[in-house]
Amino acid sequence: MNVVARLLGGWVAGRNLPGAHRATQKLSNLATLTFLLLAACASGHDPGTAQAPATPWNPPAAAIPPALPKNEPDISGPLTLARAIDVALANNPATRTSWLQARAAQANLGSRRSAYYPELDFSLTYNRTHQATQGGLNIFNSTTYGPSLALTYLLFDFGGRAAVVEEARQTLIAADFTHNQEIQNVVLRTQQAFFGYLDAKALLDAQSATLKERQTNVDAADARHRAGVATIADVLQARTAQSQAQLIFETLEQNLRIFEGTLATTMAVPVTTRFEIGTLPTDLPVQEVTTAVDQLIAQAEAQRPDFAAARAAVLRADARVREVRAAALPTVGLTANASRTTFSGVTSATASPYSVGIAMRVPLFTGFRTQYDLREARIDADIAREGARDFRQQVDLQVWSSYYALATATQRVRTSRDLLTGAQQSAEVAAGRYRSGVGSILDVLTAESALESARAQEVQSRADWFVAVAQLAHDTGTLWPGEATQ
Repeated sequence: MNVVARLLGGWVAGRNLPGAHRATQKLSNLATLTFLLLAACASGHDPGTAQAPATPWNPPAAAIPPALPKNEPDISGPLTLARAIDVALANNPATRTSWLQARAAQANLGSRRSAYYPELDFSLTYNRTHQATQGGLNIFNSTTYGPSLALTYLLFDFGGRAAVVEEARQTLIAADFTHNQEIQNVVLRTQQAFFGYLDAKALLDAQSATLKERQTNVDAADARHRAGVATIADVLQARTAQSQAQLIFETLEQNLRIFEGTLATTMAVPVTTRFEIGTLPTDLPVQEVTTAVDQLIAQAEAQRPDFAAARAAVLRADARVREVRAAALPTVGLTANASRTTFSGVTSATASPYSVGIAMRVPLFTGFRTQYDLREARIDADIAREGARDFRQQVDLQVWSSYYALATATQRVRTSRDLLTGAQQSAEVAAGRYRSGVGSILDVLTAESALESARAQEVQSRADWFVAVAQLAHDTGTLWPGEATQ
C-alpha cells in the first residue's frame, strides 16, 4: 500500500512538470501501478509452512483441494464374472488413463501434421506518436493504424516433416497398443480377484463342514465319557481340535473380506461394497492343452499388444533419427506479407504494401549440436531395438511358464480329487471305529485333519486352474472381454 501511495503521489506531482516530462512520468507511474495490481491479483493467499520441524502444518481452508467426484455404478443383484469385467473396464482408472494417453497422442499427431500446411498470421496495429523537433519548437501528433497478413510455408526440407509426423504416428500406434494391453491386464486382474474371492468363499464353506465334524467329535467324546468308556482326555482333545478349527475359520473369514475389497478395488467401486456371488464351480472343463508351446509362443509374439508397442517404439526411434538428420539439411520456404496502413498527422495517406519471397536456409555450423543430436538419436534407436529383443524373450518366458503352470494345475485338480476321496473314506472309517469303541480319538482327529487339508487343497486346485487358464490366455495375447468367460 505504501508503494501504491507513493506512485499516486508521484502521479499528482507529475502534473506540475513540463509537458514532455509530465507525459513520460505519467506513463512510467501508470505502467508500474498496473504491474503491481496484476501481481497482487495473481499472487493469491500464501499457505505458509509449519512453525517448527516437529509441528504439523495446519492448512488453511483455501489450500484444501476439492474432493474428487465419486463414480458408483449400480452392481446390485448377482455378480457374474462377465458383469464384473464389464464394470471394471468401464470404471478402472488404468483403462481410462491409457485411453486418454492414446487420445493425447492422436492430438499430437494432428499437431505435427500441421507442418504440411501454411501458417497465416493476422495482426492489427494502432500507434499514436507524439513528436517534437527543433528543441520543442515544432510539436505534432501522428496516428498509424491498419491490418496486415503474413504467410509462411515450408516447401521442402529433405524429409524432416515426414520424419516428425512418422514419429508422432508411431507414438500413437504404441499408445493404442498399450491401451489394448491395459484392457487385457484389467481383465486378468478382475478374473484373479473374482476367482480369489470364490476360492476364499469355498475354503470358508469347507471349514464350516470341518467345524460341524469337530462338534460331532466333541459330542461323541462327551457321550462316551459320560458312559464311562472314554477318559476326559478324549473330551479335551476333541475340544482343542474344535478351537483350532474355529481359529482357522475366523482367519478364512478375514481373507474373504480382503478378497472382497480387492475385487471392489479392481472394479473401481467403493471398497465397502458387498457382492452377491455364486460358488466356485465343481465341474471343470479340464482338458490337456493340445497346442504345442512353440505355437503358443509364436502366437504371443504376433498378438501381444505390449510387444507390438515395443516394436512401434523402435520405428519411432528410427523416425527420430531421420528427423535429426534432416535438421542439418537445407530448407526452402515461402513467405508473403500484405498490409494496409493508414497514416494520419500533418498529412494523411493510405498505403497497401506487400511482398512475396522464397528463401533457402542452409545450416552451416551449429556448434556440433546436430552431430551430437544425431549420435544420441542413433543410440536411442539401438536402445529401443535391444529393449524390444529383451521384451520378446520375456514374452516367450511368460508363455512357457504359464503353459506348464496350466498343465500342472490340470494335474493337481485330478490328484486333489483323488486325495479328497481317500481322506473322506479314511475319516469315515476312523469315526465309525471310534463310535464302535475300537478306535481312539487321536485316530479320528488325525483322519479329520487330513480331510480338512484335502478339502482345502481340492478347493485351491480348482481356483488355481481357472487362474492358470486366464494367465495363459493373457500371456498369449488372447484374453479379451468377449473371451474372458469362455
